[in-house]
Amino acid sequence: MTEPVEPADGAALDHLGPGWDRLLAAARRSLERTGGDLGAKIGLTDPTDAERHVVIGLTGRHRPPGTVRLTLALNELDAGLRRARGEGLLALLTRVDGPLRDRPAERAAEAAARDAALAAVRSARHGAEPWYLAWRAELAADGTITRLIRREEEQLLGRAVAVLDRLPADGLPLPVLAETIAGDPKALSGGTLAQLVLRAVALREQVPGPDSAEQRRLLWDAVGVVVDDLASQVLVLNLPAEGAGLGHWLSDAAARAVPLRVTLQQLTAMPVRPPATDIFVCENPAVLRQACSRLGPGCAPVVCTEGVPSLACWRLLGAAVEAGARVHWRNDFDWTGLRITTAAVHRLGARPWRMTAADYADALAQGDSEPLRGPPAGSPWDPELAAALGAAGRSVMEERLVRLLLEDLGSPSAWSARWFGVDAASRHLWLGHPDWRQRHQGPAR
Repeated sequence: MTEPVEPADGAALDHLGPGWDRLLAAARRSLERTGGDLGAKIGLTDPTDAERHVVIGLTGRHRPPGTVRLTLALNELDAGLRRARGEGLLALLTRVDGPLRDRPAERAAEAAARDAALAAVRSARHGAEPWYLAWRAELAADGTITRLIRREEEQLLGRAVAVLDRLPADGLPLPVLAETIAGDPKALSGGTLAQLVLRAVALREQVPGPDSAEQRRLLWDAVGVVVDDLASQVLVLNLPAEGAGLGHWLSDAAARAVPLRVTLQQLTAMPVRPPATDIFVCENPAVLRQACSRLGPGCAPVVCTEGVPSLACWRLLGAAVEAGARVHWRNDFDWTGLRITTAAVHRLGARPWRMTAADYADALAQGDSEPLRGPPAGSPWDPELAAALGAAGRSVMEERLVRLLLEDLGSPSAWSARWFGVDAASRHLWLGHPDWRQRHQGPAR
């Protein structure tokens, strides 16, 4: 018995009844993929009876029930449509579901836009620096640039480069930076632009990408951008200073041997001039607390960074160095600690304090320690220290040295004599380093 053939007349095509959906969807996918090539073929797996009837009606060729796959050339489908109603396949698809996409052309345009974006990223102030090169490579490798292009946000990449070109800054408020670059004071408070910039800053600082507001603030702080001048703070003990307001508070707190927390806002509104004396910098508040309770007024001036130094910390110590103070700096024995100490040496002419390979070996021998984490760092003032950390693979927290640190804080002149005497060879080697001579801002040695 001959199976009925569905007529391919205009009425059937107008309402596009059963059997058309998958056929037209496959045709659209093929044409969009090939840029409109009618010479390609499409196929329908496990076709329904309705789909068989449509194909039979368009081609005039019988397909028996149970056919596993229907294959049809697009030019054959196009010719059948034209015979039936004088409307080709392209016109029908456009009328039913809108214009077809030219995906090959889109891919070419996207590739050209990606190349243009990468070229814009290359022409930057920090373009040759390792952290910047890593940022650029990551953006290309993980699809960030492509996603920006598809969302028509590639202009954000240029703005991110413009922001990075302005860094590091020197106490520049975040809204001012955002207004200058993007014309919107809130443009760097969140969203894609801020994410792009902070991703680069994290690579610069060799820390993980931020996942909290506090971590984002610390990253901005690290490049001299002020997010919140009240949140940027530094903990101080026994550091008097000249200056109205804050200077009086610091001096009064020092007279009473009471720790004082100073904000960047205070330092900006009430500049101070610390004395030309020895200032000791520690990382952990526990050290400052022990110095306060055990040494009291007899303790040398102490500044505690509480981890990564804040902009307030850099501002206070910079003022001290300008006044002639000598900064003795230490951190935990870990890679981050070495990076921060190196930054202090470069920015302030700081003298590493109990930060030698011998100090590390003594502390390491006193008990178990946590594994080192993160990318390695150097220790230019004592290259053997970084080598020792790498060989041991263990970090040592500052609290383990508290007894020795308190001895130094109780006799700062003895520590200075030790630095200038016992460590003369290594000290002389470091002071001869061109970075020290060029960047040191303190008094002549």
